Amino acid sequence: MPAIARENNLFTYRGCNFLRQRLLLSTLSGKPIKIIDIRSTDDEPGLREFEINLIRLFDKITNGTKVELGETGTSLYYHPGILIGGQFTHECCTQRGIGYYLETLIALGPFCKEPINVTLRGITQSSNDVSVDKVKAAAFPILLKFILVDDGLSLKINKRGAPPHGGGEVHFTCPVRRLLRPLQWNSWGLVKRIRGVVYALRVSPAIANRIVESSKGVMLKFLPDVYINTDQCRGAIAGKSPGYGISLVAETNAGTFYCSELTSVVPGPGIENSVPEDLGKQCSFGLLDEIYRGGTADSAFQWLIALWMALGPKDVSTCTIGPLSDYTISFLQHLKEFFNCTFKLETSKGAGDDESSDDDDEDDTKLPGSQKVILTCVGIGFSNISKIAM
Repeated sequence: MPAIARENNLFTYRGCNFLRQRLLLSTLSGKPIKIIDIRSTDDEPGLREFEINLIRLFDKITNGTKVELGETGTSLYYHPGILIGGQFTHECCTQRGIGYYLETLIALGPFCKEPINVTLRGITQSSNDVSVDKVKAAAFPILLKFILVDDGLSLKINKRGAPPHGGGEVHFTCPVRRLLRPLQWNSWGLVKRIRGVVYALRVSPAIANRIVESSKGVMLKFLPDVYINTDQCRGAIAGKSPGYGISLVAETNAGTFYCSELTSVVPGPGIENSVPEDLGKQCSFGLLDEIYRGGTADSAFQWLIALWMALGPKDVSTCTIGPLSDYTISFLQHLKEFFNCTFKLETSKGAGDDESSDDDDEDDTKLPGSQKVILTCVGIGFSNISKIAM
């Protein structure tokens, strides 16, 4: 939500919503922020453990960051330092997945002084956050649109970790760039193949095969080129908790990737574990829904496109995406506050449907869900001050 006050370049916000957005944009813009009334009416007021862990990550990737917490933890003052990147290890809080922290590093990585070389430990697949598989499959291609060269960009899964105790480990590297390139991306093409991975951690290998069969039973009705791999981890690489899940990726002939994923729930009082067959079917239907939404990017990473478009050179960038998520809408509002960058939003009902549709429907009726949004903005010319011009 908009800042409740702005004085001497200090933004003041109320509440814990969109804390990561505000810390991220504060770090990039160099503008300090103050957040008050953080869960002040809750039984347990103040910042949660995973939010404090996120602040520690910002502190590791910067130099000179100043953080002040109120006595009750319900207020936060954050004055960002200079992005330095470099090599380090971070133990992620098991209340959130590694993807929660990895998304932050991807957004900041190109603007650091030194290339990021980080090892993250925690939960690799979480129902609350994007998985490391989804980040690699869908977020990396978007970043390459802005930096062009993939030399030094990698994500290796050393260990998988399921909730609640995690035990996963990934190694992420990201190159630095002085400037991003403008983006003109309005075509997303036809879905040509579907790939996926089913992982089974400390459970029977038969569960993975059951998920594969149920998922392929749905996807093969729409596309013949479907291949789902199984990752049956054992021993130390299987993490500390049992679990299983599936991640599916649809690739188009224009280089667009749509993702869907589901992971088993942690059994508890009144909570039963997920049925493998249901998990596979639900994930497949989720991927079909993502394809139906269309656009040039997966809906989970719309905000990354908006960020890099805004930070691009002083040139016009345009991109067509599916219906805006609530997270993206809030992110656009924060971009306006921190960088004074305004986006032009145009709706294009059914635009590009003849390119993005991968089925044989003869009905040309355009449903409301097929409405696309054309994002257009002029970049602010953000440059990495630590990167010497060549």
